[in-house]
Amino acid sequence: MSTPIVWIDAFTSTPYGGNPAAVCLLSSPKPDAWMQALAAELNISETVFLLALDDGSYSLRWFTPAAEIELCGHATLASAHALWNHFNQSGETLVFKTLSGDLTAVKNEQGITLNFPEVAPTPFAINADVADALGKQPVWSGQAGKKLFIELESAQAVRDCQPDFAAICALPLRGVVITAASDEPQYDFISRFFIPELGINEDPVTGSAHCSLAPYWAAKFNKTTLTGYQASKRSGVVKVALIENRVTLTGQCQTIFAGELSEHL
Repeated sequence: MSTPIVWIDAFTSTPYGGNPAAVCLLSSPKPDAWMQALAAELNISETVFLLALDDGSYSLRWFTPAAEIELCGHATLASAHALWNHFNQSGETLVFKTLSGDLTAVKNEQGITLNFPEVAPTPFAINADVADALGKQPVWSGQAGKKLFIELESAQAVRDCQPDFAAICALPLRGVVITAASDEPQYDFISRFFIPELGINEDPVTGSAHCSLAPYWAAKFNKTTLTGYQASKRSGVVKVALIENRVTLTGQCQTIFAGELSEHL
């Protein structure tokens, strides 16, 4: 039986923006090596594999071109979009079983809203290697899960950052989020995310990073609903809200193509 696959741009209202994800709907479990090989072949930020479970939920796994990861926002958003628009899923709410626990997606007028765990950054001492790797001097440094979390002095500094990716790979944590308050009134904060050790020099739009950006900027601005702009070359918009120890991420998706993998794969 052939495997359906849909290529989707997530966290964008226009095609060829946001972050691309390939969503595969499996009819039966596949070996890890097969999933990793397909993700490497497609060579985009994430390839996601869905498998329907008996209770109506879906097993969901995320793979970069180099490794499986524990949490991914844009590919989860893309998965919900694919299920509702291409895989004949009914209902307004979806439940995904993942390495980060149960995640939900809800369809609404703004697009799709995900419910994710909050990962608030905590202070983390850094040395000159971080400034050298970024070519920018941090205003504040923290750790958010396995990510290094850096506030820079301005939104323009975030846009202008030209990191040394080899040097980033040598830093003590996996991946670097850089952020600053927005200088555009429609957004509260701006960010970028670099994770070269997983085969992605710069991730176009990173839902999981917003699980840390949301509580950080909510505390600074004293509000619980914010809009983030990720200033990659493709760019994207993520609306976030804090609900107890959870973060909701809301965005839109655009389908680029839908098809099937060759039957012999």
